[in-house]
Amino acid sequence: MEKGLFIKNIETSSMKIPLKTAFVTALRRVEDVEFIRVRILFEDGRSSLGEAPATKAITGEDLEDIAHSIESVKGKLLGVNAADALDILHRQNIGSSAKAALDMALFFHTKRLHIEDTTPIKTDVTISLNSVEEMLADAKKAFHNGYDILKVKLGSDIKHAIEMTLRLAKELPNAVLLIDANQAWSVADTSKYLNAVAGVKIELIEQPVKADDLEGLKRITAAASVPILADEAAFSLEDVKNIYTLNAADMINIKLMKCGGVSKAIEILEYARAKKMPCMLGSMLEGPISIEAACQLAFAYRDVIRYVDLDSPLLYKEIPRTLTCHYDKNSISLKS
Repeated sequence: MEKGLFIKNIETSSMKIPLKTAFVTALRRVEDVEFIRVRILFEDGRSSLGEAPATKAITGEDLEDIAHSIESVKGKLLGVNAADALDILHRQNIGSSAKAALDMALFFHTKRLHIEDTTPIKTDVTISLNSVEEMLADAKKAFHNGYDILKVKLGSDIKHAIEMTLRLAKELPNAVLLIDANQAWSVADTSKYLNAVAGVKIELIEQPVKADDLEGLKRITAAASVPILADEAAFSLEDVKNIYTLNAADMINIKLMKCGGVSKAIEILEYARAKKMPCMLGSMLEGPISIEAACQLAFAYRDVIRYVDLDSPLLYKEIPRTLTCHYDKNSISLKS
């Protein structure tokens, strides 16, 4: 192993990117993208970056947790080559976001994803949870600005959810609608919603019930004419295998912060490819480095990834010039 592949130091810094407007779901409200950036330094002077956002409501980690986790495993990784460090990392009992930050830095230092088709891909754009009129105004503005795939965040008020969906379908009939309940509904709520919006063209419903209610998710999936997407229920490869075996969902949402990084996302994508299980490649509100890593996966596994949810840069107050994937409205291309 060449000397340059051995880890000399690992540094972390806390960073923040302001959003254009507040991001609101059934689980949280945030005004800024806050994340830890990790920089791994190698003996030959080269370095590699990774990132993880604070997503306490989802992964259980805030910025302090992520930074502490990275510091706690630092001693095990120093003096080790990147390939061995990856193996060591995933045997540590730390949060999935902290693992993801280290994993992407290590993975891309030694490997490159094989991308054959560089045709631009499209991401959805999030419409945050709000009043019906405010959400409708946001959706119309997004659509008329060229963002034609809308990921609509809905909450526990099922009457609001139904009204919102019916109004959107009527007033924006050419928009592609992805409905995300973020675990806010019961099985009964979901049934009521599905009956009320029957005939409305909806691409999917994401995680309608609590993450641990696989039986409820299975009942909904069996009864629904709309594809059901598992998100918070699908963190690891083991979770995905369980969902597939139980027929608990039609699709899964893979996120680097849930599964622990690029190498673990690839394991899930390879399994999904073998089982012909379509996926969404999603994200939290993330910084540019982690979005770039996900973009690479989206292009490399475009045969498996049916939907892309990598709209964080579109929500930034200002897109960083250093971003290596180019956003033209909701079309993403790789910079040469």
